[in-house]
Amino acid sequence: MRHQKRGRKLGRTASHRKALLANLASSLIEHKRIVTTDAKAKETRKFIEPIITKAKKGDIHSRRMVLRKIPRKNIVKILFEEIAPKYTDRPGGYTRIVKLGFRDNDSAPVSLLELVDFEVKSRKSEESKKTKKSKKKATKAESVEDTQTVES
Repeated sequence: MRHQKRGRKLGRTASHRKALLANLASSLIEHKRIVTTDAKAKETRKFIEPIITKAKKGDIHSRRMVLRKIPRKNIVKILFEEIAPKYTDRPGGYTRIVKLGFRDNDSAPVSLLELVDFEVKSRKSEESKKTKKSKKKATKAESVEDTQTVES
């Protein structure tokens, strides 16, 4: 019987599972949103919520406790300097899981795991803004040239 056995094994050994969750949490901190399977998203949520709560304290002991779970100093720095200050007034619920459907190749249920209250700028929107600006500059330059030729 499986009474009071918490957590999913995800088909991995304990060390592999620990590394997987640390890597998923690192990616979530770095990119603010990740796409993964439902089960991994739910386990990552259980893994990262207490870490963000510890990061809200901001003291050296909390930083060391977080570094035990996520041993990447640059990621922990982002967590303590960018993410934790945004959640000082929030008592919990720092992540959101949005179900996206099923993956094509193996029909695994896929979800989007993202940090709440973070606006992620997509590459496509940045590229479209750049092209719009370049088009505006081109049209302004053409209109200036047109007015100069009319005046001549």
